[in-house]
Amino acid sequence: MSLLNLSPNLHKKRKRIGRGNSSGHGTYSGRGIKGQNARKSGGVRPGFEGGQMPLARRIPKLRGFKNPCATKFQIVNVDTLEKNYSDNETVDIVSLVEKGIIKNKNNPIKILGDGELKKKLTVKVDKISRSAEEKIKKAGGTAESFMKEFAAEKLAEEKLAAPEKAKKSAAAAEKAMSK
Repeated sequence: MSLLNLSPNLHKKRKRIGRGNSSGHGTYSGRGIKGQNARKSGGVRPGFEGGQMPLARRIPKLRGFKNPCATKFQIVNVDTLEKNYSDNETVDIVSLVEKGIIKNKNNPIKILGDGELKKKLTVKVDKISRSAEEKIKKAGGTAESFMKEFAAEKLAEEKLAAPEKAKKSAAAAEKAMSK
């Protein structure tokens, strides 16, 4: 691009409507005679269909609620583990990504019990269904769920904190009674 190639920016000037009959757009200023749209603040809101039931109210509605904070688990079935792993291997996020079973290493993984398992595997993932856990243990493997451990830790913390909270509330009650 050079100065020779430049051309002026063509700007069409807006017509000033309602500036006398000599302008060609005087008297009614392109609005016609009378009626709702001839008025200063006339017109209808967007989506108004002249009293007919609007499209937004005619179409069926999807009921319910979609939780934006829901955790999306990547699902892996037991039969997939049977096909892709050999005896005494460890099933974890890294090995699942390496073997191409899951695509995203950031989303949590859940093992489901669809299919049969005959290999002894050590499974360490976020969540395991009860049927999958039974099948893994029946085959001689071990199954560890991080979320189950996390829940157990939280419960233990709450049990430890409960006596301290009870003591504090009892002390506060005694103080209130003495006043």
